[in-house]
Amino acid sequence: MITSDTQQRIIDAVDAGFDRQLATTRDFVAIPSTRGAEGPCQDMIGDLLRERGYEVDDWHIDLDDLKQLRGFGPVETDFSRARTVVGTYRPLNNAGNSLILQGHCDVVPTGPLDMWETPPFSPVIKDGRMYGRGACDMKSGTIGALYALDAIKAAGFRPTARIHFQSVIEEESTGVGALSTLQRGYRADACFIPEPTGCKMVRSQVGVIWFRLRVRGFPVHVFEAGAGSNAITAAYHLIHALEKLETEWNERAKADAHFKNLNHPINFNPGIIKGGDWASSVPAWCDVDCRIAVLPGWSISDCQNEILACVSNAARSHRFLSNNPPVVEWSGFLSEGYELKDSAEPEAAFGRAFNAVFGGDVQDLVFTALTDTRFYGLEYNIPSLCFGASGAAMHGFNEYVELDSLRQSTKATALFIAEWCGVEPA
Repeated sequence: MITSDTQQRIIDAVDAGFDRQLATTRDFVAIPSTRGAEGPCQDMIGDLLRERGYEVDDWHIDLDDLKQLRGFGPVETDFSRARTVVGTYRPLNNAGNSLILQGHCDVVPTGPLDMWETPPFSPVIKDGRMYGRGACDMKSGTIGALYALDAIKAAGFRPTARIHFQSVIEEESTGVGALSTLQRGYRADACFIPEPTGCKMVRSQVGVIWFRLRVRGFPVHVFEAGAGSNAITAAYHLIHALEKLETEWNERAKADAHFKNLNHPINFNPGIIKGGDWASSVPAWCDVDCRIAVLPGWSISDCQNEILACVSNAARSHRFLSNNPPVVEWSGFLSEGYELKDSAEPEAAFGRAFNAVFGGDVQDLVFTALTDTRFYGLEYNIPSLCFGASGAAMHGFNEYVELDSLRQSTKATALFIAEWCGVEPA
């Protein structure tokens, strides 16, 4: 346990460096790191780590190395430029517990730009918030973790344990960035991921399955539409069937220890729809990309089979699809849910850090989204904590992070590092 004087010196150092932290965060958010375009963000992180004297490992991800690992999800985009960056701090005196600090730099698409109040990649600070795509999810958290380490140094201390600072991609679609760090051999006594959690600790989180419905119809001129079969309306027939599966899974969720008190924790979303070639032709094709959640402990393969059975049964009740069955493709996440457990020691260390900053005990969050924590906890028995700032409109328009909560969560992160890894005078 660190002393109250050490705590205060680190807290003061976070305050002293916060303007610089915001400037770095603004530069990071300004990079449009959508899927496949994360390279400049990884360059920036690599430079920031080198400036601070960390050992930097920057490598291209080879999917063939990952395909047989638990939690792998198929990648359909150009992956030739995909990279992971890890900066390692090695202590002079190894006396504490090692730690992984991880953030993801990939962001989701912006949607129509005219629906944003300010340009998504021109971050703006106003009314105590920073606006921009990725400002909340989760670039501010990544930079906050880096400046938490800076604050320990600025306060006159150095950690007494190995720390891996990891910047990954693909968190929003497959998770293979995090998986690549484990395949590369990076391990620690605990992992901490500063996702935006409203200053609560994620206790249990859903897993996610991505899949695509490929529906085919029979094209004719619209004047004789009854002689053809509309692939788009047939796709809606399947969507309605999957909504019934969603209802069934939510009933099943009522037996879960953590999710039973949440209303509708399982969410199904048809997120992308493409189909047809001509407004006056009955469409011959329709593709629908879907996402559905699963709970911790649910088998991904069993849930996949339920999805396949649902789609097959719905097709059999359709005039055209009964003889022309749709195809289901797995198109991204095949990710299990994760429950934080067997983590008493890192949670106790974080509890002391949280109390010094916020006062009281940290509240638990039952999360209906997923994070990369699952890889560390499920497969490698590395307790994986997820805690970060408050914000809103993640994946929406006018995304923002609340700056006061970012300041406070950075302080809690810095104190947790000091508590968990130990510190000594620099």
